[in-house]
Amino acid sequence: MTNSTQHELTLVLNGTGKTGRRVAERLAGRGVPVRVASRSAETRFDWTDETTWPAALDGVRAVYLAYAPDLAVPGAPKAIAAFCEAAVEAGVRRLVLLSGRGESEAEVCEDIVRGCGTDWTIVRAAWFFQNFTESDFAGYVRAGHLALPVGDVPEPFVDADDIADVAVAALTEDGHRGRLYELTGPRALTFAEAMGEISELTGSEVGYGTLTPDEFTAALEGAGVPAEEVAFLAYLFTTLFDGRNERPADGVRRALGREPRDFRDFVREAAARGAWTA
Repeated sequence: MTNSTQHELTLVLNGTGKTGRRVAERLAGRGVPVRVASRSAETRFDWTDETTWPAALDGVRAVYLAYAPDLAVPGAPKAIAAFCEAAVEAGVRRLVLLSGRGESEAEVCEDIVRGCGTDWTIVRAAWFFQNFTESDFAGYVRAGHLALPVGDVPEPFVDADDIADVAVAALTEDGHRGRLYELTGPRALTFAEAMGEISELTGSEVGYGTLTPDEFTAALEGAGVPAEEVAFLAYLFTTLFDGRNERPADGVRRALGREPRDFRDFVREAAARGAWTA
């Protein structure tokens, strides 16, 4: 495919996060000029402070649009609409939006991006493999027990590396304009099954328990999690894990012409590098 943005500056928002970091690394590896922006990056970008946006957008022609903390939180559509307007005014010609499967609020943001006047691609992703290695869940896995308000509902967990590969293709190639890719892994697992595979492949037992929503909220509050984050996590686990997302999708194959990475392969590699070693 044509690499029409190969030498144009690309902005990676939330560029120190799970997907943003990977997208930025891949773009740099291809020789694409990259500007990494986040609240902690050299180029500061804060979704709640629009005065940080012009410097981040200066000279940019393509944007990896990853909203933090999540498109499902209140206020996300308003922020996405304001950013899209600012991006168009700054001369941005291509937006690649990271979205979430099954989130009606995220779909509102997708519609905003579709209608903003730039080329667009939507990358709608399942729950990341890396949530078990690069977030607070890693500590629970390491401790040998994870408990969530989710029962026997399967989720086709997806590799953040696959997400990054699709995003980079969409940012640098012409064949992805106007496409929506639903990205999942090749098979769905319950959280209990996922912990079972981690147990099997690491040799260390990791149990899984189901909490009531009230027990989950109380546990988060007891751990000192901020109230807004507690509310979001409670929504996430009590709303999205109702079976709506259990079917694997073909977005990785459609975008890249290959199969997505399997959870077992991810776990095997993570264990080999000591991801859950205390």
